[in-house]
Order: sequence, then structure tokens, then C-alpha cells
Amino acid sequence: MRSKKLAALTLTFAMVLTTLAGCSQKKAQSGVLPELDGRYEVNAEVPAYQLDKTEDNKLTWYVNADWWNTDWGNDTVTKKVKEDLNLDIEFLTGDDTKLNTYFAGEELPDIITIFSSSSSIATSANQWAYSLNELADKYDPYFYKVAKEDTLNWFKLSDGKTYGYPGYSNSQEDYDDGSLNASTAFVIRKDIYEALGKPSMGTPEEFLDVLSRIKEQFPDVIPFGSNAMTTDEGSLGRDLQNFLGVPIENEDGSFYDRQMDDDYLTWIKTLNQAYRNGCISDDNFSDDGTAHEEKVKIGKYGCIFIGGTPQRSGPLQTWYGTNPEAAYIAIDGPRSIKGNAPTLAQAGLSGWPVTYISKNCSDPIKAIELFTYLLTDEAGILTTYGVEGETYEFNSDGKIVLLPEVEEMRNTENDKFKKVYRLGEFCLFGHDRYKAYGADVTPAMEQLNEWGEGKLKTQFVIENINPEEGTAEARSLSAINTKWATTLVSLIRSQDDAQFDAVLEEYKAFREQNNWNEIVKIYNEKMDINREKLGYK
Repeated sequence: MRSKKLAALTLTFAMVLTTLAGCSQKKAQSGVLPELDGRYEVNAEVPAYQLDKTEDNKLTWYVNADWWNTDWGNDTVTKKVKEDLNLDIEFLTGDDTKLNTYFAGEELPDIITIFSSSSSIATSANQWAYSLNELADKYDPYFYKVAKEDTLNWFKLSDGKTYGYPGYSNSQEDYDDGSLNASTAFVIRKDIYEALGKPSMGTPEEFLDVLSRIKEQFPDVIPFGSNAMTTDEGSLGRDLQNFLGVPIENEDGSFYDRQMDDDYLTWIKTLNQAYRNGCISDDNFSDDGTAHEEKVKIGKYGCIFIGGTPQRSGPLQTWYGTNPEAAYIAIDGPRSIKGNAPTLAQAGLSGWPVTYISKNCSDPIKAIELFTYLLTDEAGILTTYGVEGETYEFNSDGKIVLLPEVEEMRNTENDKFKKVYRLGEFCLFGHDRYKAYGADVTPAMEQLNEWGEGKLKTQFVIENINPEEGTAEARSLSAINTKWATTLVSLIRSQDDAQFDAVLEEYKAFREQNNWNEIVKIYNEKMDINREKLGYK
């Protein structure tokens, strides 16, 4: 499932953090956990949510994303969670500013989900969150049966305790067992592909030729599109680098400067030529995610380079549902000039969202029960497929198949499907391995998944290597990342080769003026730490 990481927490949070001891954490600093007082008898072989018979439980859960669906108990998934745990949840949402406000105030929500495991809020979790180890030891040791040891170890802080647990945390085993699907694809409309004779688009020359032919023969179509680029590099940064098999480290194990890789820059220059040929619309750089998806829904693009295919399965299926003969299909697309094979990435050990139980939690007992519940296979199946007999059944091969009426709504009324069933949407403790339980995926995604088989490769060694927030290097890196997002757009929109080269040189100079060498030193130091964590030589 990879999608894009939300914006890193700002320096404001680092400043707010210093007020914790004297402000929002007055209650939390005692570190005293409530006693069970006969609520149930702890049993390491039985999850505590099955033992705890208390009723009218309620927790507040803040998710640092405005897009999160705050509904509770009305769709198939959250209704079942509510019943199984006797629990009501009040979801709160917002952005970094709102999160900072919580930390500057008197109380934190019971549960907090963020989207950056290397941010200040994550690295200082011992100041404001309960240790999951302590909660599990005291209330719910069954937690250790469903939580991944590798993930718990990866998230340990210097005190040896783990405070947050991520969704979509993939170990080497997850990569090796074939249960993960690639989430990056170069797709083309099937009707256009066949009309053009199923051409190769592997070399820059072939790529430009095919886009020009699309422009000429299908004038109502935008020849090429990519993920929205209004806030970041979209799919034309790391995703494209992985697609081209750009290395993540030098032969000696040091940090590899992927942005300056010859292969990658050759293809960025090729995209620039495509833009100059009128094959890439200016809308590609101004459309937000919603506008981009609306174009996908109506088949407006001839080709799309997609990062995060699961997040676009709805729009892809909407187009497929009304135009199956023109469905978007994955092809090899651009290839490495050097002959590198694609090394597509999925979420690593760091996962995506990371969730914590704050020391202000009104009921840490119920909160750890919720964590354990959501990490069970039963909950993984629930959040992915729903309830047996209500949304799915098992076929003769023991695979899960959606009921006909559910599948029909998914394929034809995807927005209603999300509201009624919420399958695949309740993702804060999600994991892609549960997709392997199913006998099918949406028709629009099936061929894309098949194309990606065998192309995934771990990138554990470069996870969480950014400088610590609040440092000069972190501020410099933030400026560099912002500069790169605008530079990439400028490179693709350059009017000629001279302007392209000038824009690139300006970016290189900007990096040098903003502590780039010091940042690289930190990258190398943290890569070494990661190797030690992973047991690499």
C-alpha cells in the first residue's frame, strides 16, 4: 500500500515539545498505570478484549490527516469493531498546526496517529506516550503474539522500549513470501496501446515517439500524466528512481545521490522534451490529487506513471467499470539506460501511519486492547474484507470472495462502497499481506498487480536517515526538499536544454549552500546504525 508521507512536523513542534513537562504532561509525568481492580484476569493466551466485559467505553483518537474518515459505527468495519470491543471512538483530525496546539494545551487525545516515524514527536514519544511494552506486560500480554518482533525492535527508543506501532510495517519475510503487491506502475489505456500496435516505450526515443503518436491520433487525450505535484515531487522522484532501478547506496555502502543519477536525469530530460512536444499538460503541475483522480476516472490520460496504485484503485476502477476495453494496463514503460532492473519499494519496517497511546489516555487498558485487536488476523480480514456472510464468503479453495452485491457496488459505485462498507479504508493498523487471503482484487488492479510480481526490493537501510528535527541540518534538508519539488517541475517545463542545465546547476548550488555535505554525513551515520539494527555486515 504505499501512498505518500504527509509533510514532516515543523520546527514549531520541536519548540512546543519543550513545554511538555510543565504543561500538557502534568498528569502524564507520574507514569502511574491504573490497576485492573478485578476488571478481568490477565491471560497471556487470550486477548484482553475478549476478557474485558466493561461497557460504555469511549476513547478519543486524533489522526494527523484532514482526509481521515471520522465516522464510527455506521459502516461494516467500524460497526464490528465497536461491537467486539464495546467501544465508541471519537475521531479528531487536523494538520501539524492542530497537533502542535494539542501539545501546547492541557490535554492530549487518548490515541494519536502521525505519519512520520522519524519526526520529533516520534523520537520523543517517551515524554508523552505510554510504553507499549509496559501496557502489554500489565494488561494484555497477548499483544506480543500479534505484534511483529522486528517491528517492535525497529521502533525501540534509546531506553529499549517501544511507544508507537505502525501500519504497513513490512519485514524481509513479508517481501520474500510473495504476499505484497507492488504499488508503482506505468500504465497506458488498453485501447490506445493496441491501436498503436503495442509499442515499446523503454528508450527515450521510443517513449517520445509513442507520446507524439497518442497526441496526433487521440487529440482528446492528454498523452502523459503523473501523480499530483502541487506539494511534492509526486511520482516523478523516488517512485521513478525505483522504477529505473537507481541504486540506494554506493558499492562501499555509503549514501548514493539518487537525484543526480545519470539514468534518472536522462529520463527527466526526456519528460522535458515530452513537455516541449506538447505531450504533458501544464495541469499536471497544478492539479491537486482530487483533480488528478477526476481525470483518471474519465480516462483523460493516455499514459500515467502512478505511485501508490492502491490509493488510485477507485478512480481506475471507475474508468474500468464503464470502459473495460479501454482499461489502464501496466506495461514495462521507461527502462534503465544502464540495464538496471526495476527495484520497486513497498513500505518498509517503518510502515506508514504510526499510532501511540498518550499518557493522558483516559483508559490505557482499553487502548492496548484496541491495539491488540487491530493487529490480529481477524481484524486484518475484517478491515480488508468485512464480515463473513455479510460482505464475503469463502470459495472452494478457501479464498475470500466478496458477495456479488458488494462487488457490484465496489466496481460501479466506489464512493458509496466506501461509505457503506469501508473495506480497505480503515488502514491505521493495516497490512498488505491480508490481500493474499482474497481470491480477487478489483478488475482494474488485477493486471497491475501481476505486472509488479518479482519487482519489489527492500530499502530498509535508508529508512529514517534524515537529520533530527530542530537541528540546522534538518532545517536545511526541509529547504532542499522544498527546492527540489519546485526544481523538478522547472526541469520538466524548461524551454530548452540550456535552461534545463541552468535549473539543475542552480539546485546543486542551493544544496551546497544549505549544509548538503553535513546532511550526507548524517545519512551515512544513520545508514550504519540501520545496518547494525538489521544485523547486516
